[in-house]
Amino acid sequence: MVTTLGNALRRVMLSSLPGDAITSVKIDGVAHEFQKIDGVIEDVTAIVLNLKGVVIKNHSKDDDKILRLKKDTPGVVTAGDIEADADIEILNPDHVIATLVEGGKLNMEMTIGSGRGYIVAEDNKKIL
Repeated sequence: MVTTLGNALRRVMLSSLPGDAITSVKIDGVAHEFQKIDGVIEDVTAIVLNLKGVVIKNHSKDDDKILRLKKDTPGVVTAGDIEADADIEILNPDHVIATLVEGGKLNMEMTIGSGRGYIVAEDNKKIL
């Protein structure tokens, strides 16, 4: 009985509560999600999955925002490395996105959007 009630409550909350997230990403030198970036340990698919874990709060609900991440020093790339303006708050700055080795660089542009529920990739392409 409690599980049934809990599942119903979870579904209502996930579909009704507004939130902010990365809705698209463009990585320099990358043509498709299965590509490997020179000097980066993770492949593009792993980087995109790691970006899904970045928790963002957009204090300006007007428009979508563009954020950039540029890093060319060896080491771990975290959500705290994202260049955000005053309206964007990254709630988990220690979240790992990728790992760079000597000579590696990562340059990406992310779109932050607000919405409710989950949008599948095909519907998101129509929005873009």
